[in-house]
Amino acid sequence: MDMLALAIQLAAGSLGGFLVGRALPGLSLGLSGNLLTGLVGGLLGGSIILSALGLMQQLAVQGMDAAAFVAQVSASGVGGAAVTLAIGLLRRGLARI
Repeated sequence: MDMLALAIQLAAGSLGGFLVGRALPGLSLGLSGNLLTGLVGGLLGGSIILSALGLMQQLAVQGMDAAAFVAQVSASGVGGAAVTLAIGLLRRGLARI
């Protein structure tokens, strides 16, 4: 994975985490929490989703084009949002115990 792909995954994941925190204030982890969980989710989610779709190897061979950029941003954004949402739900569930 090159540095551009890594930067895209981190930025899109952070944005996904931030947007979940803004859209669902009851599950928000605070600004830094949303951004950090989004970073982790963007990195993991982007890699896992792109690998599952078989696009990771294609990116390594062909490099970054418009379609690869869109795939990278959307996969990482979804990953960041999903991790932030999952941690927010877990935190809210544990607070009720």
